[in-house]
Amino acid sequence: MFFKSKPAYDWLVAGLGNPGIRYENTRHNAGFIAADKLSEKYGFDINKHKFEALCGEFSVDGRRILVIKPQTYMNNSGRAVTAAAAFYKIPADRFIIMHDDISLDVGKIRMRRKGSDGGQRGMRDIIELCGTDELMRIKIGVGKKPHPDYDLADWVLSKFPPEQKSDLEKAIENAASAVKAIITNGIDFAMNKYNG
Repeated sequence: MFFKSKPAYDWLVAGLGNPGIRYENTRHNAGFIAADKLSEKYGFDINKHKFEALCGEFSVDGRRILVIKPQTYMNNSGRAVTAAAAFYKIPADRFIIMHDDISLDVGKIRMRRKGSDGGQRGMRDIIELCGTDELMRIKIGVGKKPHPDYDLADWVLSKFPPEQKSDLEKAIENAASAVKAIITNGIDFAMNKYNG
């Protein structure tokens, strides 16, 4: 009798950002910050180098979750995500991608089960390399540009000011809680509870 082997991990959670001290706590690294919050909340480290990413793992209700922080720089995030997913045979409908969103105010998060990249280049790369836009994502609000002429790259690579610290912390906490909610209760439940 042949048994189908069970994947080592049931879910893949990717927090997007840019590696290096220069980019720490910038708006574009909201996904990294959320991954670090998961690490703190569930007591695991994200420090193993594999698939051009830093990796860690935790379990929720008997489900094993691989958490990655791609180290490829934002625009090539798909390389790490697809490499990890292919190695562990994790299907795309078990991905949760956490990333920054300039259309949402700081303090807000919004989940989607599928859709376009919304101009987020890391998400664009993941969609292109996966060949589907049916990927769950948790978008973390980092605020709109101060005025239309403000350079987008300068904006997303800027750091959060002290007065936004508590709003950011609330969003990051909700993003981390939403990961568990999606895994245990489904994305509809999570969206109803956390979408701001």
